[in-house]
Amino acid sequence: MLNEDTICAISTSGGSGAIAMIRISGKDAVRLADQLVRFPGEGKRLADQKGNTLHYAEIMDQGKLLDEVILSLYKAPRSYTGEDLVEISCHGSVVIQQKIMELLIRAGAVVARPGEFTQRAFLNGKMDLSQAEGVADLIASGSAAAHRLAINQMRGGFSAEIKKLRSELLEFISLIELELDFSEEDVEFADRGKLNSLTERIISLLDKLISSFEYGNAMKNGVPVAIVGPTNSGKSTLLNRLLQDDKAIVSDIAGTTRDSIEDTIVIGGVQFRFIDTAGLRHTEDKIETEGIQRSLKKYEQASIVILMIGPLEDDYAIRQSLAFLDEKKKAMPKKSLILALNKADLLDPTDKNRKLEHIRTILPEGDHYLALSARDGEGIGELENILLQEANKGHSEEQDVVVTNLRHFEALSHAREALARAREGLASSLPTDLLAQDIREALHYLGEITGEITTDNILSNIFDNFCIGK
Repeated sequence: MLNEDTICAISTSGGSGAIAMIRISGKDAVRLADQLVRFPGEGKRLADQKGNTLHYAEIMDQGKLLDEVILSLYKAPRSYTGEDLVEISCHGSVVIQQKIMELLIRAGAVVARPGEFTQRAFLNGKMDLSQAEGVADLIASGSAAAHRLAINQMRGGFSAEIKKLRSELLEFISLIELELDFSEEDVEFADRGKLNSLTERIISLLDKLISSFEYGNAMKNGVPVAIVGPTNSGKSTLLNRLLQDDKAIVSDIAGTTRDSIEDTIVIGGVQFRFIDTAGLRHTEDKIETEGIQRSLKKYEQASIVILMIGPLEDDYAIRQSLAFLDEKKKAMPKKSLILALNKADLLDPTDKNRKLEHIRTILPEGDHYLALSARDGEGIGELENILLQEANKGHSEEQDVVVTNLRHFEALSHAREALARAREGLASSLPTDLLAQDIREALHYLGEITGEITTDNILSNIFDNFCIGK
């Protein structure tokens, strides 16, 4: 599966900058670099140098100086890819970058495909498949929380847990396979009691990993927060206040927001994806009605809901908003619900507290109640603290293993289903060959996560989403 071409690519972001870096990897990487450079006054060759060293050199083009560069030399297997690897740090001119690439291709290198450097690292045993995906997540991480989870995955925290589970199952499947070889002699090598205990324990661990996906996916892609409520309750003003930008149009005219508006912001190291929705009310306006329906779909996707209520909102308007949400809520898992009494600057403390208590009686199942002023900023700090509290509910920074990848979630779910069948088979004294089939299936799905079992399609789906040069 390993391509033996020597590959090259620009590994820094596009455009010009102070410094750019070009990577070369493969059996001819050092030889190709030697063809491009000269070491002024030294007469040395890069091929004669030790690995893990830096060298000043000049890039020459038809006898003329193109640039002064630093070469980072890594020799197999002690490199990122496990192959000979040279990194050329040059000045960031686009002209220089493209000229060096042109010289390398003329010398015999080929342009790397997206993710090919990391793919070679996987194929050469420098990392497993889950760790390779952690590299992509690390590059894409947009918050401290996403960065923390990606670092843990890249360093093998998740892989170690999966390999441990798989190793214990392999020990038992080998004994069961041995029983199948001696089936005519009616012998039992695998202790069924111990196998049942192991199955129960692994299912429990898989349940823990599977349940962590909702949190991990939210940390990776942004916690979805829907801002909902009646018209003119201040939803768009709150979005603008949180984003510190005039993202949404604000107007006293009811029904101004006719479609959902989304944007992200990092609060306390966690990325949130805020969704401003159309005001909830019955209307004959077809466009506004369509906007409300789209808003309700966004509500379904949100894990946190901020229900905005204006100070002059009567009980009917509040209940009307809740009626819209209740239709969707019946089929949805519990969401964190924050009741926000907006425009608190228009109320004195007594009226503010009285209004909040009244809202509690109308909607007692809310998780949090607070008063704020989206226009003046009052209560925004408290709201942000509540959002962080809800985003991290049930999880701590010390939690080592969190599932962030949909592919891993699906594989873990399939492995759990197979082991559940094995558990039922043990309880009903299922024939050994059928029991072995369920355990083999669980091993297959666990092996898919780390790449111990893989296909070209899986590799293509993963590495094609990488950036070129990584």
